Amino acid sequence: MTMKYSRQRAAILSYLQSRKDHPTAESVYSSVKEEFPNISLGTVYRNLNQLAEAGMIAKHSFGKLGIDRFDYNTSPHYHFVCNCCNVVIDLPLENDIFSEIDAQASKGFDGLVQEHRLYFCGICKNCLNRQAK
Repeated sequence: MTMKYSRQRAAILSYLQSRKDHPTAESVYSSVKEEFPNISLGTVYRNLNQLAEAGMIAKHSFGKLGIDRFDYNTSPHYHFVCNCCNVVIDLPLENDIFSEIDAQASKGFDGLVQEHRLYFCGICKNCLNRQAK
């Protein structure tokens, strides 16, 4: 998918590139609105979806959260979702685990496993520290 250059889209992409926290469209909108006061939330959603369809960013739907999160990192990796504060954190797992899981899922299955989506839930370090106080 080829997209025409857009200053707004470039600002959205730049914002995501600077983040590690997997922001929502609303978070992206709040930040980009500072530079582009007339941008609409719909424009942000449309651009995020176009960037995701083009493979330039990743769009994640974590069922527990009920809202899409966006990630500049499109390489295969796992996520942790905090049950208390809903933060989304990248998990540092070995890359060979991806093909191993797909191979295990393919055993005894007549179809073709092409990918998998998995995320972990629990309590993040910050929330654990708050609970300990």
